[in-house]
Amino acid sequence: MKIERVLVHVVEVPGSQARTHQLIQVAGLNRVQYTHTSAPAEGPTYLMVMRVQTDEGVEGICTFDGHGGDPRYVVQLVRNHVVGQDPFRREFLFQKLHQGTRWLYQRPGWFGTLDNCLWDITGKVAGLPIYALLGKNRDGVPAYLTAGDGPVEMYIEHIEQGRELGINAYKPHSYKGGKADIPIMVALREHVGPDYDLMLDPVCSYTLREAIEVGHVLEELDFVWLEEPFFEQKMHHYQELCAELVIPIMANETLMYDMDLSAQWLIHGATDRLRANARHGTTQVLKMAHMAELHGTTIELNGVGGIFGHVHAQLGCSIANNSYYEHTGGGRRMMEDGLKIGLLNPPEIIDGELVPADGPGWGAEWDLDTLESLTVEMI
Repeated sequence: MKIERVLVHVVEVPGSQARTHQLIQVAGLNRVQYTHTSAPAEGPTYLMVMRVQTDEGVEGICTFDGHGGDPRYVVQLVRNHVVGQDPFRREFLFQKLHQGTRWLYQRPGWFGTLDNCLWDITGKVAGLPIYALLGKNRDGVPAYLTAGDGPVEMYIEHIEQGRELGINAYKPHSYKGGKADIPIMVALREHVGPDYDLMLDPVCSYTLREAIEVGHVLEELDFVWLEEPFFEQKMHHYQELCAELVIPIMANETLMYDMDLSAQWLIHGATDRLRANARHGTTQVLKMAHMAELHGTTIELNGVGGIFGHVHAQLGCSIANNSYYEHTGGGRRMMEDGLKIGLLNPPEIIDGELVPADGPGWGAEWDLDTLESLTVEMI
């Protein structure tokens, strides 16, 4: 079997409104600190879907986000290196493209969608879901609900919405500074009681001192982790923070596209848990998961994940040292977008867990006629 074609559909999501980010200054702090808000942008939302087709009629399909570069150039690079290759030689292709990333002037993880498509092909040829190829560890991935910055009343409303789905964990993103966040976290623990999992993600809005102060409070409140309290470029500060606190720190969200950088942060005590996303490739995520396991810690996959959650559902059921699926407010919308562009079976949250599909490969079922009818450009 040989790879014959690599195609990418640029698809317009029906009835959608494009969004953009705008910087806003955080009020009430004695320093200048920015965060962002979401605002409408001109035009509809566009999504991309990659199809890797073989000369034997088997194809791998996965959503594609361009990885921060020019998607046309990325796709052309992929074609240059994989057309005519055996799709089962995933590790050979991974090593070649990973080691060659510097000389192709791409950011690490740039070929992740290709890697996911090759896994899909392997599963389809075997007639097995990816979780069966990897070794299934559980039937569903416990989910936590999360959303953006807001008042404590908004967080409580989200928590109750999650409980309707059986979700028993929540992570606020709070950008208000440490002194403002502490009473909010106390109120959340009082609301949910002791048998509910809470995490906090201040999205780089703290100083080191604030992170230490808030971290000690979260330890008393029995929070599961503190995530990305300040910018990850400050490795020495993260080492100090991890040494000071008992609560686990998860620091590498903006570094998670690079398994080598993430490994260095774990080795040098600058993070306690690893963050990852399989949009940078399933093969890379598995290597990071094994690295974390050997260091006695977990790897956490941030939402939404490829194919509107299908990829992370399969991986989360196969990686023993993965705690949760991150189910975002945007994630619900993304799953609905999947239905709009031709995905027939977005994954479901059942009794608080994201449950993978049992079909071959990633288990996604596509109405390709709908996908093609909404395609505004082929790359």
